Amino acid sequence: MTKALNLCPHCLYNSALITALNIFTIIKMTAKLLDGKAIAVQLRQKVQQQVQTRIEQGLRPPGLAVVLVGNHAASQIYVRNKRNACQEVGILSKSFDLPEQTSPEELLDLLDKLNNDSEIDGILVQLPLPKHIESERVIERIIPHKDVDGFHPYNVGRLTLQMPLLHSCTSNGVMTLLAHTGTNLTGLDAVVVGQSNIVGRPITLELLEAQCTVTACHKSTRNLADKVRVADIVVAAVGKPGLIAGDWIKPGAIVIDVGINRLEDGRLVGDVDFAAASEHASWITPVPGGVGPMTVACLLENTLQSAQKT
Repeated sequence: MTKALNLCPHCLYNSALITALNIFTIIKMTAKLLDGKAIAVQLRQKVQQQVQTRIEQGLRPPGLAVVLVGNHAASQIYVRNKRNACQEVGILSKSFDLPEQTSPEELLDLLDKLNNDSEIDGILVQLPLPKHIESERVIERIIPHKDVDGFHPYNVGRLTLQMPLLHSCTSNGVMTLLAHTGTNLTGLDAVVVGQSNIVGRPITLELLEAQCTVTACHKSTRNLADKVRVADIVVAAVGKPGLIAGDWIKPGAIVIDVGINRLEDGRLVGDVDFAAASEHASWITPVPGGVGPMTVACLLENTLQSAQKT
């Protein structure tokens, strides 16, 4: 007769726990990279093909007016990238570089002229603006169907009412990245950290439109870590390096890092601890090379869309 081993339940539990921990260590998750650069190239090529088809049909190319006020170094780089992207896909780009001392009235007068310019389908005023110019007043001066940034209250309102016209470029880029994972977003729990009008709020609305259950977090949110830990999708858009710790990420979650921060040593990093988060997430965006390229590609797409509606 075989004699049964008499092991206490506590020993069995500890043995099982140790085995599980060892297995977890062996199969530690490494996230797949959501390569925004590569996906943006695909989107640009699609826009380029559609622009070429439009020209072959005897129609004019889409036109984008890019307005820069002042000498903000980062803004100059962003504007140059946008203008180069237009040239690459065949979109007509008109540049308006204004001095720092430009008055609000002078800028608004320019916008009125661009609103009435039949060659211009999209108007982009690079933010931030000098302190003496109210950005809200400027954004509202652009007529909604030329608001290719998607910031006008009319466009944000339509998104709120589930009747989107022109989407915010960054939030649209985020949704395109999520679509690239092949994940069915319906019913997933999403946490958006950051509530800016430019990024956080539009992304929250886009995720609601996709039938996610969304928690919007901000500087007054209590127990942020607990909220992130249960999220299937985490979008970080604050501008604070390392705000989201890697061990906050739920195993298998999708992490979209919109933040971009320059450290003292010159490195660019996001709001998420990338290395640690990659051990838990199923998909994660790099910084740089994640959301940024998608924002520019979606700007081109919006400009084309605006031209197609006129």
